[in-house]
Amino acid sequence: MMTVFTVATGGPAMHEMTPEVAQWLAGKGDGVLTLMVRHTSCSLLIQENADPDVQRDLLAWLDGIAPAADTAAMGWITHRSEGPDDMPAHLKAAVLPVSLSIPVRNGRMMLGRWQGIYLVEHRRAPHRREVMAAFAPLPG
Repeated sequence: MMTVFTVATGGPAMHEMTPEVAQWLAGKGDGVLTLMVRHTSCSLLIQENADPDVQRDLLAWLDGIAPAADTAAMGWITHRSEGPDDMPAHLKAAVLPVSLSIPVRNGRMMLGRWQGIYLVEHRRAPHRREVMAAFAPLPG
């Protein structure tokens, strides 16, 4: 069973997808959920969904390790055809996962109490991101 989730973004942010994924999984039984983002400048992440400071701090950390290409520290970047945020977005996507595997029991993701699934947008401009979801039921 497969589906596509579309996430509209408006710049760097973490967009929680947990409720939509949970609704799609309802009633599907036991198995494994695989999610994969179909873009090279955003990521997927399982992270805390209780305190929004965690999301702000993560985004700030990512900007610290890969600031925009128009900053002096990033003068070595040659890929600039799509703007100063493009190559740093690819670097961030190389650090964070672009796919996730989550066990499912009785149609419910086995996430921890404070965990949520996020699409992490690394680009400044709005985008429509596609996340492929595949559920593989366990035999028996």
